[in-house]
Amino acid sequence: MIKFGTGGWRAVIGDDFTRENIQKLSKALVNKMKDEGVAEQGVAIGYDRRFLSKESAIWASEVFAAEGIPVKFILGSAPTPLIMFFVMRHELPYGMMITASHNPAVYNGIKVFTKGGRDADELQTQEIERYIHGIEEEVLEAACVSRGSEAGEPAVRIMEYEKGIETGIIEEINPLNEYLDNIISAVNMQAIRDRGLRIAIDPMYGVSLTALSTILSIARCTIETINSRHDTLFGGKMPAPTERTLRNLQNYVLDRYCDIGIATDGDADRLGVIDDQGHYLHANNILVMLYYYLLRYKGWRGPAVRNLATTHVLDKVAESFWQKCYEVPVGFKHISAKMQETDAIIGGESSGGLTVKGHIHGKDGIYAAALPVEMIAVS
Repeated sequence: MIKFGTGGWRAVIGDDFTRENIQKLSKALVNKMKDEGVAEQGVAIGYDRRFLSKESAIWASEVFAAEGIPVKFILGSAPTPLIMFFVMRHELPYGMMITASHNPAVYNGIKVFTKGGRDADELQTQEIERYIHGIEEEVLEAACVSRGSEAGEPAVRIMEYEKGIETGIIEEINPLNEYLDNIISAVNMQAIRDRGLRIAIDPMYGVSLTALSTILSIARCTIETINSRHDTLFGGKMPAPTERTLRNLQNYVLDRYCDIGIATDGDADRLGVIDDQGHYLHANNILVMLYYYLLRYKGWRGPAVRNLATTHVLDKVAESFWQKCYEVPVGFKHISAKMQETDAIIGGESSGGLTVKGHIHGKDGIYAAALPVEMIAVS
């Protein structure tokens, strides 16, 4: 059964995460796009480094192609925020990312993004689930017909990926540069260059290394990396940047005399930070420090948004600068929506996700990683 949670649909590989279910979900989105009259605008599809992620992205693309919906296929494993950025920048109605984010290696899943590059909200995901239910009924009816007489039209049709490429309905693209350019333009690169920082990066066997190393190399940082190879088992640990999972990074920062250690989760939408003394900085502390930095050092003004499980110190920082901090339920889609409603300058959660005004409408571990580097360079 396909059921969306706070961050998309995820399931155990080979159990509920199967080719059949992936293509049912894709067909549900196809039907939704057709009913909304946006099918001709197309969809963007990306994938991370998990087991079967690329294959799953191909399976999904084949469904859209069979229905005549143009597919922008992100070639090569990519960060989730890159897909969100592409959907926003190119004004697509929908995007899909094959990932289970920070969850154990036995899981995979799909995140759906809507217009503006936003996480699909609860109403949107409920509608997709209703479309899926309708497709499952069609599949059942087709099975009954095939047992009785001739086989009927399949509920989910596909076009082979290679044929989709040949016809042009599927286009392979690499939008990494425009995504990185947007981050670089928002960060004080000169301040970072002037400091000559040594930075340790731990992508946790995920997808952030190319993006992070490109940004930091342009800023003339010396970069050290660990856990960068492609490992679908994530080194036997959850690819989540917690104090327990970042002990190797803590030791590395101390051994190599790094100014900061940066880690991201499996799909690069969450951040973990180790300071120059080897201390793990909790996501609550990072969020508070960055909000203070934006207000005190960059001169920004505006409210903050946090979920109900995130530190109330953020409220005190807002109050000290005559600003307001808004509380929302758990789920980053609530943070994004409240930021848009209140024109907030930062929003985040205690699990390591945060975003800043002027970038995408969702959490981004790449942009979030560049900000602490700028902060220590400036302050």
